[in-house]
Order: sequence, then structure tokens, then C-alpha cells
Amino acid sequence: MRYVHLVRARLFRVGTAVVAAGLLTLAAAGCGLAGGVSGDDRTITVIATDTPPYHGPLDLAAEKLAAQGWTLDVTYVIDIVQPNHVVSAGEADFNFFQHGAYLQTFNRDNGTNVVPLFYVVGSPAGVYSTRHESLDQLPDGARIALPVDPANNGRALHLLAQAGQLQLRPGAQVVQTSQQDITANPRNFRFVEVDQQTLTQTLPDVDAGFLFSRQAIEMKLDPVGDALLREQDADAVPYRIVVAGRPDEVGSEKARALQSALQSPEVAGFFTSFYGDWAPLPWDEDPQQQVGQWWQG
Repeated sequence: MRYVHLVRARLFRVGTAVVAAGLLTLAAAGCGLAGGVSGDDRTITVIATDTPPYHGPLDLAAEKLAAQGWTLDVTYVIDIVQPNHVVSAGEADFNFFQHGAYLQTFNRDNGTNVVPLFYVVGSPAGVYSTRHESLDQLPDGARIALPVDPANNGRALHLLAQAGQLQLRPGAQVVQTSQQDITANPRNFRFVEVDQQTLTQTLPDVDAGFLFSRQAIEMKLDPVGDALLREQDADAVPYRIVVAGRPDEVGSEKARALQSALQSPEVAGFFTSFYGDWAPLPWDEDPQQQVGQWWQG
């Protein structure tokens, strides 16, 4: 029943039908996530982010899985804390909302044991502005918004450092960099740290800010053309979006079925339509084999 309380406290906006159905199911079950880990071996339960680049692939995956005799049971949320707790506790099979760096940081900070099972799409991000058209136009003392969560906090700082606007401590890993790693700030930029879910609301009030590609699209910005600074996929391997589950799901029948459905030509077409031709699809790579390249916990 603890999870019911947290759902009500944290999920500020979820589709009405999902909230109603979810709370009714929780009330009937007495505890746990709506749907939970089903006793039906042909049901796959997923907790996912309630935004278009997650709905679209899962809708397509559900159709493919249904044709193979599977039922895909998805609960959509806007919370970025509970999905890992839910999977770690065995209340859902998988989650689909995060990149590898966020997952590794969350496990370290919360004592959970959730692992990346496979990649779905690359997620390069950038620095954008609704006030200035280029980095050179940023005034000295410009206010720049950063996501407050540790896994994403350093991404804009590294982009600014690569552009010669800052200096960072030698050896600072992007996945663990914070303002404390800044050793020189010649233009006296001021950094405003906000929840990643509010970056789009914050951007008009600052000189520039970090945005995920999906957020840039939500703001009617061109993720590539309108970026003052932008990551390349080769530099954003820690930020590829993963499906994650408990260690005992590695190579499981459910995981293989979901991977096949989410790495289909139809889903590739969705990402090309939503993001553009630049959308990275690293489907032939294994996140578990790559974690050690960028994470030193």
C-alpha cells in the first residue's frame, strides 16, 4: 500500500483513465503496481514515461506482441523515481523511461538492483535558447538552466567546456560532473538547477538551457538546427534510452519478446518520423557490455 501513497503524491498528471484504472486495480489488489508482475506468463508488465516517444513505440510493440500471443500491460507515469523502485521490488517486469547514466546513478544512490537490458533509441541533447540565436550572443553573466539530477547535471557543462566557454576539472566524467568541477568560468555564467521535467517551462525565463531532444520538439524547436550546442551520439552513449529490469530478466523469454517488438522496422519508422533521420538506433550494441566504458561507480 506504500506505493499507492507514492503514486498519488508524485504523479501530477497522468491520463484520467490510467489513474482511475490504476487506483482501482491497486485498491483491489491491496498493494503493488497496477497489473504488477502477472502470474500469467504471457503478460509483460511495463512502467513507462507518459510522453509521445514512449507511447508510440509501446503501441506498436503491443500489436506485434499480441500477434505472438503476448499481452503488453503498460502503466504510464511522469514520475522518474518510482519506476526503478517498482521494478526492483518485482511489481513490474520492466521499465522504459531512462538512459543508462540515470539508471546507474539511481542504483548507486538508492540501493536498487535494476540493469539495462537493451537499447531502444539514442538520446543526444543540447543547449537551447528562446532569446539568443548563437552561443556568441549569450551575455556575460548569462543564466543557464541545468537539470538538477546528478546523471544529467554535467551534460551542458561538458558541452560548454568543449566550446571553450568553461574549464572543468581534468578527468571529470560527464555522468558525474557538477558545478563543483568547474575550475574556470571566464564569462561568469550563472547556472540555475531545476527538475528535468520543468526544463521546458524554465527555458523562456533564462538566457539558455539544457533540453532533451523530445523537449526541444515539444517546444517546436528543431533539435539539431536550433541547438546552440549539441551532443553527438558517439559522445552520448551513457544517455541512450534503455529498457531495464531485474538481473533475473537478462535473456528471459519476456525480455527477448519485448526487445524484438521494440526493435522492429515499425518502431524504427516511428523514431525517424518523430525525431528525424538523425535518430540513433544502436540495436546491435549491448548496454551491459558498454557500462564499464563510462561508469566508475
